[in-house]
Amino acid sequence: MVGKKHGAGEGGVSESERLLFGGPLRYDTGWNQHRDAFLELNFRAMVTRLPSLLASSFRLAWQADRRAARTVLVAEVGRGLGQAVGLLAVNSVLGRLIGGGALEERLRGAVPALLAMAAVMVVSTLLRAASTYATGRLEPKVERVATELYLERAAAVELAAIEDHAFHKLLDTAQYGAGSARRMIAYSTRVVNAAISLIAAASVLTVLHPALLPLLATMTLPSAWSALTNARRRYESFHTWVQHSRAGHLISGLLTEPAAAPEIRVHGVGPFLLRHYRAMSETAEAEQARLARLAARTGLIAAAWTGLATVATYATLGGLLLAGAMALSVAGTAVIAIRTGSSSLDSLVLEVNALHEEALFVGDLQRLYVEAAERAIPVGGAALPEDPQEIRFENVSFSYPGESARPALDDITLALPLGRIVALVGENGSGKTTLVKLLAGLYTPDRGRVLWDDVDAATADRHQLAERIAMVAQDFKRWPFTARVNVAVGRSSAPLTEERLASSVTEAGAEEVVADLPRGLDTLLARQFSGGHELSGGQWQRLGIARAAYRRGRILIVDEPTAALDARAELEVFEKIRALASTGQTVVLITHRLASVRHADLVHVLDQGRLVESGTPDELLASGGVYAELYSLQAEQFTGRVVTPKAG
Repeated sequence: MVGKKHGAGEGGVSESERLLFGGPLRYDTGWNQHRDAFLELNFRAMVTRLPSLLASSFRLAWQADRRAARTVLVAEVGRGLGQAVGLLAVNSVLGRLIGGGALEERLRGAVPALLAMAAVMVVSTLLRAASTYATGRLEPKVERVATELYLERAAAVELAAIEDHAFHKLLDTAQYGAGSARRMIAYSTRVVNAAISLIAAASVLTVLHPALLPLLATMTLPSAWSALTNARRRYESFHTWVQHSRAGHLISGLLTEPAAAPEIRVHGVGPFLLRHYRAMSETAEAEQARLARLAARTGLIAAAWTGLATVATYATLGGLLLAGAMALSVAGTAVIAIRTGSSSLDSLVLEVNALHEEALFVGDLQRLYVEAAERAIPVGGAALPEDPQEIRFENVSFSYPGESARPALDDITLALPLGRIVALVGENGSGKTTLVKLLAGLYTPDRGRVLWDDVDAATADRHQLAERIAMVAQDFKRWPFTARVNVAVGRSSAPLTEERLASSVTEAGAEEVVADLPRGLDTLLARQFSGGHELSGGQWQRLGIARAAYRRGRILIVDEPTAALDARAELEVFEKIRALASTGQTVVLITHRLASVRHADLVHVLDQGRLVESGTPDELLASGGVYAELYSLQAEQFTGRVVTPKAG
């Protein structure tokens, strides 16, 4: 199911959108940010921690996009140097103006420094635009790379880790780390700017006078206009791309959702979802690049306005001096007042606090990386027999962590002959589903062994084991994608072919289900999106069986396959299952409807985690044990009288 990505430019629609959701979606650029947490840091702690925080941000940026990271770094350093040069030029201008000699001579002497100031302003403006654009490109890439690492690690851990409360709490907290990594880039840039402003505050470039106040006020208007314009663009983009954002979060949530975890691991769906998450993210990055480009252009326009206002301010100042309306001592005092009144230090403290807060979430993400690596599904192992004869459970016991003292499986010894229909029956809580999860390699026994002929599954290649299993779980995942994907996800690593889809739908008896869908297999099965469609429980059941047929695993595990079907459909489904077994596929069937297992080759009866009976249906009915008792109780529900079970 390898899809091609269509234009990721403006308005481009990725193949992932078409395949998973049946059409184009759009993206949310208005991420929520933490605004209510203010971490108190003293100045010494701030200065001590600042280098490591900036280094951490740079490492994230370098990993995501080296070119953009290099551009931001060079642009910010260049702006700092430019401010220093500009301040030197201002000092030269003031020195020329305050020095001795005729006023005209002093003004002419200041011209070179004024020209240097103009050049510095032009260069700084261009560097700001380059930094704005590069940061806009860099931030979503940092978030995407961090999120991909998060999802990749989460999808690769053992099922027991996903179901572990402590580990899942770490998953919940670490999910904010990717957004925090993104925000750290912007905060780091602002910290550098605030630090540069703090250093530059010793020589402020503006001289105040009542006549200059209106002009100085106009210098702030372009920045306000720029901020409002960009905010409006982000707001409009949010409403346009909100469905795309929801879809991206949905895909990432599926990789960490406990309900989907068994099928992800058995069917190997993780790489498939990661691939499409990447395609969706890259499409969204194009929109953010567009916003960054517009923001850079708006910034250039605002900077030009600010430059004109600044020129007017200095021209007015020169006119006041020429007219004798301002004493040079007053101008010097104004420079000192502006310098001492600078709020650069306050800004620096606020930005470093925000940077520190985001770093805490990134720390959670890094802790997840470490713990997920420790709890990952092992890679490699012993090879399974090419054509095993049976799978044996030898004295297997298993308990779920933190649950009842009674084990889910207690000293189970049984055989599953391959190429047959093997039924597992018993009341709720008897251990049937747990047993098949051990069979599929989702859990490992606390004690005992699961043997494929003579190979212990605990030491076997888990990928190879999963390749041989197809599963229709009682609570199988109803993927919120198209019907096509809901079938083909059974073997997401295989090329998606119409022939394989059609045969799988036919084997499951799901032709009518597909025919009734508005767009056939391309119908989106998710009501939360526009154009989405919902199936009944029985229709979903047939699609789930089609998914297992598409996988073509050697062992088909079917857990309550007819729970949502009527009597006629139930008979049809069991006919399909028997047909699969007749081709040599092993079927492990779990069902409460004992009349449905009469064609099984072997029945194992479980009770409170222990194996109590084994045999053919006829043998178990004749023995008068637990199976016969349960059979009689179920028959009585239909006949209204006590039924004496008979063999045959």
